Amino acid sequence: MRIAIGNDHAGTDYKLAIVGLLKSMGHEVINHGTDSSDSVDYPDFVHPVANDIASGDAAYGIIICGSGNGAAMTANKHQEIRAALCWNKELVGLAREHNDANILSLPARFIAIPQALEMVRTFLTTDFEGGRHARRVEKIPCR
Repeated sequence: MRIAIGNDHAGTDYKLAIVGLLKSMGHEVINHGTDSSDSVDYPDFVHPVANDIASGDAAYGIIICGSGNGAAMTANKHQEIRAALCWNKELVGLAREHNDANILSLPARFIAIPQALEMVRTFLTTDFEGGRHARRVEKIPCR
């Protein structure tokens, strides 16, 4: 599976660990993130991830910034995107099961790398339940 990832300077170490995990799981990674700790603007790295999901170039995305908020807000400007800001694996599971989240937004300054890796595993192994949730997900985009 192809997974797009984008991060700002707060998420570089997280991104490197996550890319290692994804590759060990056999996934192909599209890296849109910075590899530096020099200050950058997160939208420059998040919009390409959202575009990859919207175009079908990637199945899922992972975005990382300090709080996760700016990255999620940016990604959710795209009609086809359902980016979920999560800080534990339970929220990740619900975001996939109930909201069919296609991008996981991680708050680098509020979670540890091992926790982020566990959250990524949950994101990739949890299926959307559909049913009553599908009706709700269909109502999310502004049309």
